[in-house]
Amino acid sequence: MAGRRRLEGLLLAPGAGADASHHTLTAIEAAVTPLPVCRMDFPYRKAGRRAPDRAPILLDAMRAELADFCVAAGLRDSSRVVLGGRSMGGRMASMIAADGTPCRGLVLLSYPLHPPGKPEKLRVDHFADIGVPTLFISGERDPFGSPDEFAEHVGRIAGPVTQVWIPGGHDPRADATICATVVDWLAALGR
Repeated sequence: MAGRRRLEGLLLAPGAGADASHHTLTAIEAAVTPLPVCRMDFPYRKAGRRAPDRAPILLDAMRAELADFCVAAGLRDSSRVVLGGRSMGGRMASMIAADGTPCRGLVLLSYPLHPPGKPEKLRVDHFADIGVPTLFISGERDPFGSPDEFAEHVGRIAGPVTQVWIPGGHDPRADATICATVVDWLAALGR
């Protein structure tokens, strides 16, 4: 593919109820070695709080973490870094990509399409502004979004979309499958 750029890093953020040591994030880091990986924590976790900060604080924290990661990895910018995470972390990654933060792609694990039981409160307004390859991996019984609900909304994303559905709910215990999927998808990006 013309214009393909070598992948040079992966930044992963946790969901609202977890931190950077979440089992799936650590498994992905091990699986993609030697690719540099940054598993970040949000400010509320660093401060020992359980309740997430408001979205602007989370987004700023992710942008700052990405900038620090690029400096540490010796990268000129973030255009060769894939952004992602679980649940809220993946949502924040998708939002900074939609806002124009350069990245190579998105890995969105258990993306929270809507709050459980509230399908009318969609979190998709920014999808049309995502122009990079995007991988969604979710449990087939995730209360934050069903396969049918995703099918209705991911077409708004301008970049190529890959969806993988695995057995389980919002935190599927299928790290081997998730890791293999991420490794294969990253390889297709030109790693």
